[in-house]
Amino acid sequence: MSASSAKSLTQKFWDASSKIISTTEKHEFLTAMVDGSLAEDKFIYYVLQDCLYLTDFADCLHKLSLKAPNAAHKKRLAELALGAENDEKELHRSFFTKWGIDDSHVEAMPNTLLYTSYMLRVVSTRPYAEGLAVLLPCFWVYMHVGKVMLKLREELGDSVKRIPQFDAWIDLYASEEFEKEVSDYIAMVDDIGKDEIYVNEYDGDAEAMQSKMQEHFIMCCKLEHMFWDQANSLMKWPDL
Repeated sequence: MSASSAKSLTQKFWDASSKIISTTEKHEFLTAMVDGSLAEDKFIYYVLQDCLYLTDFADCLHKLSLKAPNAAHKKRLAELALGAENDEKELHRSFFTKWGIDDSHVEAMPNTLLYTSYMLRVVSTRPYAEGLAVLLPCFWVYMHVGKVMLKLREELGDSVKRIPQFDAWIDLYASEEFEKEVSDYIAMVDDIGKDEIYVNEYDGDAEAMQSKMQEHFIMCCKLEHMFWDQANSLMKWPDL
């Protein structure tokens, strides 16, 4: 068996997106968070948009749990939906309390709406396999950049001072708890390539299924990058 054919389904997706991901891990927004130079208004903008994103992301996980063809997937997806809605957003809410911000009337900015609309469309209208794939970058890329940022923070040591919210964000996404969630999700996606029940939705064409899954994975890796671009530029809707 060749090295290529021995790769897991998700590793193939990751490899196909490696250029995008390697660029994202060095994104100015993220590196500035670690070295403490990120303007607080950019971080506040990001967190407000991310809270909106997580509402739709949790909804996507819930919708997938209802579509899942086996009990194990149903249970874990429902748990992950609760985790996104409660644990991740709890961090955001703690930031809002600290800043004295009311987030109840925040408008989704262009790249937020683009990303969430794409996810919701795929989860709602496409087969289960594609729904799983479209949500994977949010888990995996966040874990990856969290660990990259943690390493950079350790290299910088105590010479750099950051606002506490920056460190809290890094600690969450570089944590063992989050890594466990990501590992579980990756395992579910890899299950897809081992069960004919999923391939049957593509008339038995496994390559067609995997191609569509990879297409969504790559697109959402791009959208992840664009989400940080949006915060870094404080993107607004045109004033028409």
